[in-house]
Amino acid sequence: METVYVTTGAVLAVLRAVLLAAAVAVGGAAALSWAVRTRRISPFSGVARLVRGRVDPLFAPMERRVVRAGGQPAHAPLWTLAAVVVTGIVLLSLLGYVREEVARASYALQAGPRGAYVLVVTWTFAVLRLALFARVISSWFRLSPYSPWIRWAFVLTEWMLAPLRRVIPTIGMIDITPIVAYFGLSILQGLLT
Repeated sequence: METVYVTTGAVLAVLRAVLLAAAVAVGGAAALSWAVRTRRISPFSGVARLVRGRVDPLFAPMERRVVRAGGQPAHAPLWTLAAVVVTGIVLLSLLGYVREEVARASYALQAGPRGAYVLVVTWTFAVLRLALFARVISSWFRLSPYSPWIRWAFVLTEWMLAPLRRVIPTIGMIDITPIVAYFGLSILQGLLT
Protein backbone atom coordinates (compact mmCIF):
# COMPACT_ATOMS: atom_id res chain seq x y z
CA MET A 1 0.00 0.00 0.00
CA GLU A 2 2.93 2.31 0.73
CA THR A 3 4.14 2.11 -2.88
CA VAL A 4 0.65 2.95 -4.20
CA TYR A 5 0.50 5.95 -1.88
CA VAL A 6 3.93 7.20 -2.98
CA THR A 7 3.14 6.56 -6.66
CA THR A 8 -0.15 8.45 -6.50
CA GLY A 9 1.68 11.27 -4.72
CA ALA A 10 4.15 11.46 -7.61
CA VAL A 11 1.30 11.40 -10.15
CA LEU A 12 -0.44 14.22 -8.28
CA ALA A 13 2.78 16.25 -8.26
CA VAL A 14 3.18 15.84 -12.03
CA LEU A 15 -0.50 16.63 -12.60
CA ARG A 16 -0.16 19.72 -10.40
CA ALA A 17 2.78 20.93 -12.52
CA VAL A 18 0.92 20.21 -15.78
CA LEU A 19 -2.19 22.05 -14.59
CA LEU A 20 -0.09 25.00 -13.43
CA ALA A 21 1.63 25.16 -16.82
CA ALA A 22 -1.76 25.00 -18.55
CA ALA A 23 -3.11 27.79 -16.35
CA VAL A 24 -0.06 29.96 -17.08
CA ALA A 25 -0.39 29.30 -20.83
CA VAL A 26 -4.11 30.07 -20.81
CA GLY A 27 -3.41 33.14 -18.67
CA GLY A 28 -0.88 34.45 -21.17
CA ALA A 29 -3.20 33.76 -24.10
CA ALA A 30 -6.11 35.34 -22.22
CA ALA A 31 -4.09 38.46 -21.44
CA LEU A 32 -3.07 38.82 -25.10
CA SER A 33 -6.59 38.24 -26.36
CA TRP A 34 -8.04 40.64 -23.83
CA ALA A 35 -5.46 43.29 -24.78
CA VAL A 36 -6.33 42.93 -28.47
CA ARG A 37 -10.10 42.89 -27.88
CA THR A 38 -9.98 46.01 -25.70
CA ARG A 39 -7.55 47.71 -28.13
CA ARG A 40 -4.70 47.97 -25.67
CA ILE A 41 -2.69 46.41 -28.53
CA SER A 42 -3.22 47.92 -31.95
CA PRO A 43 -5.73 45.80 -33.89
CA PHE A 44 -3.58 46.24 -37.03
CA SER A 45 -0.34 44.88 -35.59
CA GLY A 46 1.13 41.47 -36.33
CA VAL A 47 0.49 40.35 -32.75
CA ALA A 48 -3.20 41.22 -33.09
CA ARG A 49 -3.48 39.27 -36.35
CA LEU A 50 -1.77 36.28 -34.72
CA VAL A 51 -4.08 36.46 -31.70
CA ARG A 52 -7.24 36.74 -33.82
CA GLY A 53 -6.15 33.89 -36.09
CA ARG A 54 -4.65 31.42 -33.62
CA VAL A 55 -5.69 32.29 -30.06
CA ASP A 56 -9.23 33.66 -30.27
CA PRO A 57 -10.70 30.47 -31.80
CA LEU A 58 -9.66 28.69 -28.58
CA PHE A 59 -11.89 31.07 -26.60
CA ALA A 60 -14.88 30.82 -28.97
CA PRO A 61 -16.85 28.23 -26.93
CA MET A 62 -16.57 30.33 -23.78
CA GLU A 63 -17.36 33.48 -25.74
CA ARG A 64 -20.66 31.95 -26.90
CA ARG A 65 -21.56 31.11 -23.29
CA VAL A 66 -20.62 34.57 -22.05
CA VAL A 67 -22.63 36.30 -24.75
CA ARG A 68 -25.65 34.03 -24.12
CA ALA A 69 -25.46 34.96 -20.44
CA GLY A 70 -25.48 38.67 -21.34
CA GLY A 71 -21.76 39.35 -20.86
CA GLN A 72 -19.28 41.08 -23.10
CA PRO A 73 -17.27 39.02 -25.59
CA ALA A 74 -14.04 40.73 -24.45
CA HIS A 75 -14.40 38.99 -21.08
CA ALA A 76 -14.43 35.46 -22.55
CA PRO A 77 -10.64 34.93 -22.18
CA LEU A 78 -10.77 35.84 -18.49
CA TRP A 79 -13.74 33.53 -17.91
CA THR A 80 -11.82 30.76 -19.70
CA LEU A 81 -8.85 31.33 -17.39
CA ALA A 82 -11.16 31.21 -14.36
CA ALA A 83 -12.71 27.96 -15.64
CA VAL A 84 -9.27 26.37 -16.13
CA VAL A 85 -8.10 27.41 -12.65
CA VAL A 86 -11.29 26.25 -10.91
CA THR A 87 -11.30 22.96 -12.82
CA GLY A 88 -7.67 22.34 -11.88
CA ILE A 89 -8.31 23.08 -8.22
CA VAL A 90 -11.37 20.84 -8.11
CA LEU A 91 -9.59 18.02 -9.96
CA LEU A 92 -6.54 18.12 -7.69
CA SER A 93 -8.69 18.34 -4.57
CA LEU A 94 -10.85 15.43 -5.68
CA LEU A 95 -7.88 13.23 -6.58
CA GLY A 96 -6.14 14.09 -3.30
CA TYR A 97 -9.31 13.28 -1.38
CA VAL A 98 -9.71 9.92 -3.15
CA ARG A 99 -6.03 9.14 -2.46
CA GLU A 100 -6.44 9.87 1.25
CA GLU A 101 -9.66 7.85 1.51
CA VAL A 102 -8.09 4.85 -0.21
CA ALA A 103 -5.16 5.05 2.23
CA ARG A 104 -7.57 5.39 5.16
CA ALA A 105 -9.56 2.37 3.94
CA SER A 106 -6.39 0.31 3.54
CA TYR A 107 -5.17 1.11 7.04
CA ALA A 108 -8.63 0.51 8.52
CA LEU A 109 -8.95 -2.87 6.83
CA GLN A 110 -5.51 -3.85 8.09
CA ALA A 111 -6.74 -3.13 11.62
CA GLY A 112 -9.33 -5.88 11.33
CA PRO A 113 -13.09 -5.82 11.99
CA ARG A 114 -12.90 -2.88 14.41
CA GLY A 115 -11.09 -0.79 11.79
CA ALA A 116 -13.66 -1.70 9.14
CA TYR A 117 -16.48 -0.78 11.52
CA VAL A 118 -14.93 2.62 12.29
CA LEU A 119 -14.35 3.25 8.58
CA VAL A 120 -17.97 2.48 7.67
CA VAL A 121 -19.30 4.67 10.50
CA THR A 122 -16.95 7.52 9.53
CA TRP A 123 -17.94 7.36 5.86
CA THR A 124 -21.65 7.14 6.70
CA PHE A 125 -21.54 10.22 8.87
CA ALA A 126 -19.41 12.07 6.31
CA VAL A 127 -22.06 11.44 3.64
CA LEU A 128 -24.81 12.63 6.00
CA ARG A 129 -22.86 15.83 6.78
CA LEU A 130 -22.29 16.40 3.07
CA ALA A 131 -26.02 15.98 2.46
CA LEU A 132 -26.80 18.52 5.20
CA PHE A 133 -24.32 20.94 3.67
CA ALA A 134 -25.79 20.46 0.17
CA ARG A 135 -29.26 20.99 1.54
CA VAL A 136 -28.32 24.25 3.26
CA ILE A 137 -26.54 25.56 0.15
CA SER A 138 -29.53 24.62 -2.03
CA SER A 139 -31.84 26.59 0.28
CA TRP A 140 -29.73 29.71 -0.29
CA PHE A 141 -30.29 29.43 -4.04
CA ARG A 142 -33.91 28.28 -3.67
CA LEU A 143 -33.36 25.08 -5.63
CA SER A 144 -36.25 22.68 -5.85
CA PRO A 145 -36.01 19.66 -3.53
CA TYR A 146 -37.14 17.58 -6.50
CA SER A 147 -34.16 18.62 -8.62
CA PRO A 148 -32.06 15.57 -9.51
CA TRP A 149 -28.98 17.43 -8.22
CA ILE A 150 -30.43 18.03 -4.76
CA ARG A 151 -33.00 15.29 -4.21
CA TRP A 152 -30.42 12.89 -2.74
CA ALA A 153 -29.66 15.39 0.03
CA PHE A 154 -33.33 15.66 0.96
CA VAL A 155 -33.76 11.89 0.95
CA LEU A 156 -30.74 11.41 3.23
CA THR A 157 -31.56 14.18 5.71
CA GLU A 158 -35.33 14.59 5.97
CA TRP A 159 -35.66 11.70 8.42
CA MET A 160 -33.58 13.62 10.97
CA LEU A 161 -34.66 17.19 10.19
CA ALA A 162 -38.46 16.66 10.24
CA PRO A 163 -38.63 15.65 13.94
CA LEU A 164 -36.23 18.46 14.86
CA ARG A 165 -38.43 21.02 13.08
CA ARG A 166 -41.39 20.00 15.24
CA VAL A 167 -39.36 20.72 18.40
CA ILE A 168 -37.03 23.60 17.44
CA PRO A 169 -38.68 26.84 16.28
CA THR A 170 -37.18 28.96 13.52
CA ILE A 171 -35.30 32.10 14.50
CA GLY A 172 -36.91 34.72 12.29
CA MET A 173 -36.58 33.24 8.82
CA ILE A 174 -33.62 31.04 9.75
CA ASP A 175 -34.13 27.33 10.26
CA ILE A 176 -31.42 26.16 12.66
CA THR A 177 -32.34 22.47 12.53
CA PRO A 178 -29.48 21.63 10.09
CA ILE A 179 -26.99 23.08 12.60
CA VAL A 180 -28.52 21.09 15.44
CA ALA A 181 -28.53 17.96 13.26
CA TYR A 182 -24.87 18.52 12.34
CA PHE A 183 -23.83 18.68 15.98
CA GLY A 184 -26.10 15.76 16.80
CA LEU A 185 -24.39 13.70 14.10
CA SER A 186 -20.98 14.58 15.56
CA ILE A 187 -22.06 13.49 19.02
CA LEU A 188 -23.62 10.27 17.71
CA GLN A 189 -20.51 9.45 15.68
CA GLY A 190 -18.37 9.98 18.77
CA LEU A 191 -20.58 7.56 20.71
CA LEU A 192 -20.49 4.92 17.98
CA THR A 193 -16.72 4.99 17.41
